[in-house]
Amino acid sequence: MDTLTAVPPTHVLPALPYPLAALEPYVDAQTMALHHGKHHASYVANLNAALEKYPELRQRDALWLMLNSRKLPREIRGTVRKNAGGHLNHSLFWRAMSPAAGDAPEGPLADAIALDFGSLAQFKAQFEAAGSRLFGSGWVWLARGWQDDGRLHIYTTTGHDNPLVKGRFPILLNDVWEHAYYLKHENRRDEYLKNWWQVVNWQEAARRFASSELPHAKARENDGAMLLKEAA
Repeated sequence: MDTLTAVPPTHVLPALPYPLAALEPYVDAQTMALHHGKHHASYVANLNAALEKYPELRQRDALWLMLNSRKLPREIRGTVRKNAGGHLNHSLFWRAMSPAAGDAPEGPLADAIALDFGSLAQFKAQFEAAGSRLFGSGWVWLARGWQDDGRLHIYTTTGHDNPLVKGRFPILLNDVWEHAYYLKHENRRDEYLKNWWQVVNWQEAARRFASSELPHAKARENDGAMLLKEAA
């Protein structure tokens, strides 16, 4: 996806789609303020700093930088990949939650979850277990694999990796870095993972599932174009 003329020359922190306290009591306002205003903001600042001497790369969006890290100068490759990933993943994460969250997915996504996991309850249990088992910092994902059978699978990634790098389209994600939950839940990650369902934006997950029906390149292009509004 060529976005040289489609994005601004610098990356910006997206505004949250809801007030800081909107996800209370499940995600507290202080955590949201630090998570968005400090942690996510630091990834944006670090990404801009790393690209400062490379004007041609400053015009590339976070998705392109993450997927094409081997094309980057070696001296900034690791820094750019880490911070572009953090920027992109968090931009997805804010939209994965909503104060008007539904109780359960509906339509084709609900059908796919029932087919691939047996039931919504079994999916949630497996998703929570995967997040609990992940050692250290990372993410737990529901993603659709283009390279296998097109079915839904649960994946975990360390750091700020993203399933898109391995040809898997993200449908839903949860952040299991400690800064996402420690102020409220301390070391009780299991508690955080279980409570998080109360704020899951199933409408956004359903929209992403519909996008995943498109051919691989087109789905990624459409998703990238949408993310440019938040992860430029």
